[in-house]
Amino acid sequence: MRTVDGRVAGRRGQATRQKLLDCLSEMLSSSPYRDVKVIDVARRAGTSPATFYQYFPDVEGAVLELAEEMAAESGTVSELLEGRSWAGRAGWQTAQELVDGFLEFWRKNDAILRVVDLGAAEGDKRFYKIRMKVLNSVNSSLADSVAELQARGRIDKDVNPGAIAGSLVAMLAAVASHQKGFSSWGVKQAEIKPNLALLVHLGVTGRKPTK
Repeated sequence: MRTVDGRVAGRRGQATRQKLLDCLSEMLSSSPYRDVKVIDVARRAGTSPATFYQYFPDVEGAVLELAEEMAAESGTVSELLEGRSWAGRAGWQTAQELVDGFLEFWRKNDAILRVVDLGAAEGDKRFYKIRMKVLNSVNSSLADSVAELQARGRIDKDVNPGAIAGSLVAMLAAVASHQKGFSSWGVKQAEIKPNLALLVHLGVTGRKPTK
């Protein structure tokens, strides 16, 4: 772990750096990204702006560090599909656990994901790459699942695995980022998961699940 000027940070320095990131993460949960200032992050961490600048060039640089760490953890979602079956009741369980894991990951990282989405929408390639890294971790696994079913003759040969997987992942991301908004449509949180899992199962297998 190095400082901005290239020096190797010791154990104490690494702890300070992590505390700054933790405080920034907390602030992003309650404040608009554009309103977060270096002096506020430093004050919350019990240190000075000068110390902040030892580890990060600015708030955006620190946010990118948080985003990279979050993206590295996204592999835990794709792991839910490794070696899993989409046949019979096992397929329904696979769909449910994928949805549950995806929504939970989004809830856990909601604040930083909102910033990543904003940056990507504004054309910032750094945030766009991070967003795609998160989504690709699931997209690739889903595409492989569809391709495997297709190879076994269980899905029409004209189906494009990449298109199906990409559409499902885009749907999952849209629903995950809008979870709180469903209440305004009269949809309870507990009703989102099973219905979303149904759509995922139908998308992957082309069949209604065996429950």
